Amino acid sequence: MRTELPLDQWNRKEHFQFFSGFDEPFFGIVAELDITYAYQKAKAANASFFLYYLYQTLKVVNAIEEFRYRIDEGKVYCYDTIHASPTISRDDTTFGFGFIEFKDTFESFLPGALTETEAVRQTSGLCLSDQTGRIDVIHFSAIPWTRFTGLTHARHFAYKDSVPKVSVGKYYTQHGKMLLPVAVNVHHGLMDGYHVGKFLSELQSLFDQ
Repeated sequence: MRTELPLDQWNRKEHFQFFSGFDEPFFGIVAELDITYAYQKAKAANASFFLYYLYQTLKVVNAIEEFRYRIDEGKVYCYDTIHASPTISRDDTTFGFGFIEFKDTFESFLPGALTETEAVRQTSGLCLSDQTGRIDVIHFSAIPWTRFTGLTHARHFAYKDSVPKVSVGKYYTQHGKMLLPVAVNVHHGLMDGYHVGKFLSELQSLFDQ
């Protein structure tokens, strides 16, 4: 389900029109989040840490309205629920795209997420489908081999993309804390640094709980 935003009544109308004319309307921020407690909690539950932080990411995405905005044929819509289209790595070093539905609790999210990740790992190629091509998703990727401080994405400018992209890097320990690089790339016509900052702050709060 989605609801169209009335552009004439939107306080970001000029921002949307301005940045939508850019060849590259996306901007990105990279931050390091403290995952000390979150990692311990996931391991104590014998749960995949990848799926744990994917769930927490989706929980925050769905809580912040601007992260649920999408552009479709020049109009802006707010979706009721946002899911994930993550890249899932295989033993042969390739990856495939998956589609994982968001659920209200981690316990209800986990079965479908495990089924989808295993299914993609047993295939080859990119696994492109109508599901992975949906716009009511975030594009999510893990790069666990690299502690990055910046990140760019391959972009096809002829395709008017508005899907947020969240990537995480290699976590590491410093001063007794476990830190995780998190990169967030979003359409500047739909949100600003304030909204990305809010996303990172709320994600950190969930990691601390």
